[in-house]
Amino acid sequence: MAIRHQLIQRSPAAVWAVLADPERYGDWVVGPDKSSPIDRSWPETGARLRFTLRLGPWSGDGTTTVRHSEPCRELELEASFKALGSARIFLQLRPWGTGTLAICDEHPLRGLGGTLHNPATEVLLQLRHRGMLARLAKVVEQEDGVKVSHA
Repeated sequence: MAIRHQLIQRSPAAVWAVLADPERYGDWVVGPDKSSPIDRSWPETGARLRFTLRLGPWSGDGTTTVRHSEPCRELELEASFKALGSARIFLQLRPWGTGTLAICDEHPLRGLGGTLHNPATEVLLQLRHRGMLARLAKVVEQEDGVKVSHA
């Protein structure tokens, strides 16, 4: 299991505000270029969003489903992308002084990602989490609230 943490210099409510906005998903998650809600109830359990991955001229759509949600505390997602299968992404927010300790735990569930899961792919997940949590911190800590561009 790839588990990483990041101290974010804002309250759990401020971090949750970013996580609860389905159109900001692509701002903090490494990979997706853009996202849009399928269900208006995001981030309630069962709600879904659509995301687009781009790699050069190639692009494809995937879906993320909320499997568990406790506002300002926990968000558990299942991200699915066609043949690659799906992955569980669990984010936990813990108050830490005046900030928030964000903990991310991710592992493949189904499909090719699960079949090929090994110590080498675990290292890749750790690198992905490092980038994802740093991006989440950057988005949340921006005082002006302008969306982050991630080229």
